[in-house]
Amino acid sequence: MTDNQFKFSPSVLAWPLYFVLLLWIVFWADGKFHLHLTEFGIYPRTLKGLRGIVFSPFLHGSLEHLYNNSIPLLVLIAGLRYFYRKQALQVIVYGVLLSGFITWLIGRESYHIGASGLIYVLVSFMFFKGMQSGYYRLVALSLLIIMLYGGMIWYVFPDIEEGISWEGHLGGLITGLLFSRIYSTPQYKKQITYDWQRPDFDPSQDPFMKRFDENGNFVNPPKPEPEKEPTNEHSEPVTQSSLNAASHTHNAPVFRIVYNYVPKPEEEEREGDTEQEKAD
Repeated sequence: MTDNQFKFSPSVLAWPLYFVLLLWIVFWADGKFHLHLTEFGIYPRTLKGLRGIVFSPFLHGSLEHLYNNSIPLLVLIAGLRYFYRKQALQVIVYGVLLSGFITWLIGRESYHIGASGLIYVLVSFMFFKGMQSGYYRLVALSLLIIMLYGGMIWYVFPDIEEGISWEGHLGGLITGLLFSRIYSTPQYKKQITYDWQRPDFDPSQDPFMKRFDENGNFVNPPKPEPEKEPTNEHSEPVTQSSLNAASHTHNAPVFRIVYNYVPKPEEEEREGDTEQEKAD
């Protein structure tokens, strides 16, 4: 698992918004038209009460009950969709069914309604799954979950507060823990920065590791031998100035000027002497 596994998409915001909006629409319709939808909740160990496994998360007894469940659902469903994209839909759907069935088995003889069972599924799944993965982002998510909703653990015990379904909370907690073991996530792969982090790294072939003796002591490498100075054809040391001059001569264009000597004819010399005498 790497950071590329987490990708933001519109569904990260759309899923929780649509789900919570549906809860409010059902609550409004129930109060507006007096539908008495509470009877569609989970009634333990009755055939009629089995339908509540599907319908109970969408039913709430009061505005306060609905409000208290809406905020956690917005946060938890968004986190589930972002960090556990492939498992999100299965965790939500099967979480509702399994936690509802556990409530149907162990619940008191009363109607159990509300999405709090699903909230416990999400909290339990993301907390335990993050700790099991060992991946730093998911572990941080687990710590954030326990910081925000850690106090919910007390409401899985009976007689903590009247009027709440601790059986539904307990069913959600068990379901989330079970799903964290069933649904697998990609294994965390630490990004390789150095050669020694590679699985095929052989210390005996590494130039740096060769500098250590059998006792683990660092051994300095031997001093390099002095290099001999290059010489020219006359066995003279080649200096930097001579190299620069040679490179300059080699790169510059070469011009050659040739002088030819042509002797003056004897007849022309005699004629020149005669003209000189006449002038005198």
